[in-house]
Order: sequence, then structure tokens, then C-alpha cells
Amino acid sequence: MPTKKITNTEEKKPKKAATAVKKEDVTIKKIENIDTDIVELKCIAEAMLEKRAKNVCSLNLKKIGTAISDYFVVCNADSTPNVLAIADNIEEMMLRKCNRKVVRMQGKENAFWIILDYTNIVVHIFQTEYRLFYRLEDLWADSEKTTYKDLD
Repeated sequence: MPTKKITNTEEKKPKKAATAVKKEDVTIKKIENIDTDIVELKCIAEAMLEKRAKNVCSLNLKKIGTAISDYFVVCNADSTPNVLAIADNIEEMMLRKCNRKVVRMQGKENAFWIILDYTNIVVHIFQTEYRLFYRLEDLWADSEKTTYKDLD
């Protein structure tokens, strides 16, 4: 098998030197990521409140080492159609306003407890009796809790 010879007419491409990441660049990226989280949390909360969700809150789980995501957003509603409407509205608003599709979803078949997974944010939409039974906020009591209310 013949080997290719490099002649003087062919140029060798110089290897790119590794560039060090400046500390300021990392800080800026972290601030942008935090701002993105806040925008997405507000989008989810607004979508919930728009469909008459009750007791809307977010739990910041970043400081908890065993958490599966950075945030939980939790709400409840009194009926199956209302739980489904809230979930559908969140999906629509996150796609339209934040350009985010849900990664995984579970619970729409019975709508007692719907979970929408956006990797960094996991959304929990309960029927009221199930939220009272599972007490998700009590399980993550060490987290920082933010409550969202409709201005109307």
C-alpha cells in the first residue's frame, strides 16, 4: 500500500495552542445560567397561574447534594382536567418563550401527579389530595422555597 508523501507544495496546518479559560469567563457563564434558570422558573410559574394552579412554589435544590435537578416547581389543582391543562400550558409556554422541550414526562395518563422534566428543572403538578399526601416540600425542607402568586 503506497504511503502519501508530503511535498513542499502542501502546507502543514499548525496545531492550535490550548487556550486557558479566564476566571472572568466562567463567572459570566454562571451568571448567565442563573439568569436563564430564573427566566425559566418564572415562565413555568406564570403558565401554572394562568391555568388557575394553587400553591405555586419553587424549591432551589442546588445546595443539596442528593437532588436530581437544580429546581423543583410544585403546584396543585382540584380536578383532572385542570391538572392536564396546567401541564399542557407549561409545555407550550416553555417551548414558545424559552425554546425548551420537555425531556421526559410522566403521569398524563391518569393526571393525579404529572411530572415534566426539563433536566435542570423538574415540574410537579398534583391533584390537591395527592400533594397533601406526598408532602414534597417537607421531603426537601432544607431547600430554599420561593412562592409565586397571581397579581389579579
